[in-house]
Amino acid sequence: MEPSTSPLLKLRNPRSTLWKRILLHRYLYLMLLPCIVFFIIFAYIPMGGLLLAFKEYKFNEGILGSPWVGLQYFKTFFNSYQSTELIKNTLIISGMKLFLYLPFPIILALMFNEVRTKWFKNVSQSVLYLPHFLSWVVVVGLIQRILAPDTGLLNQVIADMGGDGSIFFMMEPKYFYGIMFGSHLWKSIGWDSIIYMAAISGINPDMYEAAKIDGAGKLREIWSITLPSIMPTIVILFILSLGNILSAGFDQIYLLRTPGNMQLSDILDTYIIRMGLQSGQYGYATAVGMMQGLIGLVLVIVANRISRRVSETSLW
Repeated sequence: MEPSTSPLLKLRNPRSTLWKRILLHRYLYLMLLPCIVFFIIFAYIPMGGLLLAFKEYKFNEGILGSPWVGLQYFKTFFNSYQSTELIKNTLIISGMKLFLYLPFPIILALMFNEVRTKWFKNVSQSVLYLPHFLSWVVVVGLIQRILAPDTGLLNQVIADMGGDGSIFFMMEPKYFYGIMFGSHLWKSIGWDSIIYMAAISGINPDMYEAAKIDGAGKLREIWSITLPSIMPTIVILFILSLGNILSAGFDQIYLLRTPGNMQLSDILDTYIIRMGLQSGQYGYATAVGMMQGLIGLVLVIVANRISRRVSETSLW
């Protein structure tokens, strides 16, 4: 007589429990399926192309048939006279977008949270969200019209005030960082504030009521309740952003780049496109791009471990 298996033991089987959860929440998993398929097709399958970083690509032999070159492309990049300048420019621009930009969407979310007039809040949010949906081609086109010498809006204002109205802002290196950061701020601040607003909306209102009873003002409520409550969200987004520390944004920088500001606007992203698509050095460009991803991965892992030890907030 075979011993009967207890139903409790079946439930304790992790594989059985997993399939039961999937069956129970099958509609949610069906909704998730297109996202999984998207990442498999456009994120995981293309990772096979990273073999190019170690091969001398030949069209007639394909990726798998091309000869191996080992770490030659990585050595070539770091021995290049351009590597130091490219890394420096990338770190400066991405650092501005990561560290200097970080407080702005948080402050905007805090401001939206204090607006009590519903129609004004809706209109303001719509106006600030709109730039996110504009391509960088459109945004940079507007910037060029505004900053154009003689005919640009800014130069016309300067001329009306008695100044020189023929300044070519796009060609002057000293204006590049201001134009880059200002356009990034205008385009992204509204959209990036959404997740902070969602985090603020999840704060228990009883905490604010207790603070008011204790005599706390609005600034004290923000400093002692709102900011500590959304700090895990801020930390998680910051850790994720570290993965792009060597990717300063190709679209914006490529379109803002001019012969006058080339020494500041030539970054790894534009260099990879120039070497890969324009010069046909596919293996070399793949190696530089792979270096970006590996450094970003290491930074995310290190920052996640530090955050977990210090604040018990982490991605995993």
